[in-house]
Amino acid sequence: MKYLQYHFLMAGLLLSLFHLNAQDDGTDEPTVQGSNIQTLTPSKLIGKGQWDIKWFNNLYTETEDTFNGDIPRNVFFTSTLDVFTGVGQNRRVNLGVLLEFRSNTTGGRGLFDFLSFDGEEGTARSGLTSIAPAIKFTPFASVNNFSIQSAFFIPLIDNETENDVFLDQDGFTWQNRFFYDYSFAEGKWQLFTELNTELNFGNEEDSFANNSVRLIPGVFLSYFPSSKFTVLGLLQHIQLVDIGGRDFSQDLTAYGGGVKYQLTKELNIEGLYTNFFRGNDTGLGQTFNIGLRAVF
Repeated sequence: MKYLQYHFLMAGLLLSLFHLNAQDDGTDEPTVQGSNIQTLTPSKLIGKGQWDIKWFNNLYTETEDTFNGDIPRNVFFTSTLDVFTGVGQNRRVNLGVLLEFRSNTTGGRGLFDFLSFDGEEGTARSGLTSIAPAIKFTPFASVNNFSIQSAFFIPLIDNETENDVFLDQDGFTWQNRFFYDYSFAEGKWQLFTELNTELNFGNEEDSFANNSVRLIPGVFLSYFPSSKFTVLGLLQHIQLVDIGGRDFSQDLTAYGGGVKYQLTKELNIEGLYTNFFRGNDTGLGQTFNIGLRAVF
């Protein structure tokens, strides 16, 4: 259970950092109305000396794919820790690091067996799979609701698949995410859009996705009954295009919804559900997500 203890440690660290810095107002943050879930969307950057820490957990489960129809349950759990800090003036550059931990089970094991971290041969694998230095910036000083996040993922695993159990892509990924949001009159509605582009490269024998481009556009519409609470709906598409001459492609589309709540001035929590209702050359499943974010 050492990996479960690791996750509790990360949660404790996140909360401790929040409490230690709750009284520190010595940043260049301007005075704004509304909570962080309203004003600090992914499009917005934090100020110099501030920290933005997000711990997000994604549980994807599938019992169907486009190859065979009904299949024994597969579960893919991903826990990410994103840490950014503001540098320079005018909230135009943030620097950070992204960490990914995964725990997967296959062959019809239980929905929550990923928490056992038992590494049972042929049905389970887990571990820290990648690390990525990252930069986030606003390319136009006059448009602070448009930003770009660029990260370079370095794999930390030896093999993508072992004993027929997939863990993570064994290759390098250069990811660029383009964020834009728009708030409607009176701040009750907010539209957020994202285009995620990923260039996957490395030895083709190491990963199914090496030498390919992945495009992930998404649209999110949020309604705020109050400044501390929001409900949202989303539509997202994933398209994998081969650029290595293997004549391989993959695509899938999902819809979903979720909620966010501002627990304190610095800390918020979110829950999200998505359903992959169509696709080609892929599994068809659902995701259940929960995350904590602290900005101080």
